[in-house]
Amino acid sequence: MTDPAAVPAGPYRGKRAVDLAILAVAAVPAVLVGVVCAVAVKLTSKGPVFFRQTRVGMGGVPFTVWKFRTMVAGDNPIFPDATRITSAGRWLRRLSLDELPQLINVAVGDMSVVGPRPTLPYQVERYDDTQRLRLRVRPGITGLAQISGRNALSWATRIEYDIEYVRTQSLRTDLGIIVQTVKPLLTGEGAEGHPTDDPLAAAGGDDAPGGDPI
Repeated sequence: MTDPAAVPAGPYRGKRAVDLAILAVAAVPAVLVGVVCAVAVKLTSKGPVFFRQTRVGMGGVPFTVWKFRTMVAGDNPIFPDATRITSAGRWLRRLSLDELPQLINVAVGDMSVVGPRPTLPYQVERYDDTQRLRLRVRPGITGLAQISGRNALSWATRIEYDIEYVRTQSLRTDLGIIVQTVKPLLTGEGAEGHPTDDPLAAAGGDDAPGGDPI
């Protein structure tokens, strides 16, 4: 069991400045790629380009996360079958480009570039005291769990990686995670599947109608 006293109470000093610096460098290419993604979403299925959903951020504060829509418009389960995913959505998910609009969340301060992935309110309600330690930092677009197997990991293991990140976070750690994110982005490793048999990952009902996977 992790000792809460050994886990920092918040992000490391200067982390917000690092996020803004990365945004400044990535802004132009991100916009160009984002336009292509938006056009692909619009041309291959009816409905809005973006998908928005309430997630839980640092300190347990809810916020609205932005993604490119990858599923058919309408009420969708959190863990959909393949028929609900659009043709453009399959590629966006494989390359994780559906997460690109979350740079908006980074810009406004809801998220960081690196950190635990933002989770749904019903999942946070099921956290024990140790698991809640992952809420001590802003959620991220990528993180330690994402370079360690992401969706191929059990939910409890992913949270363990998240807590380890919070405990060891630093500029060097963040830069290392960003570099190591390139491989799963190119290979699609761990992009598919969710540990639906895990009580923390499986909803008791339709908690997020119209939801894209976490």
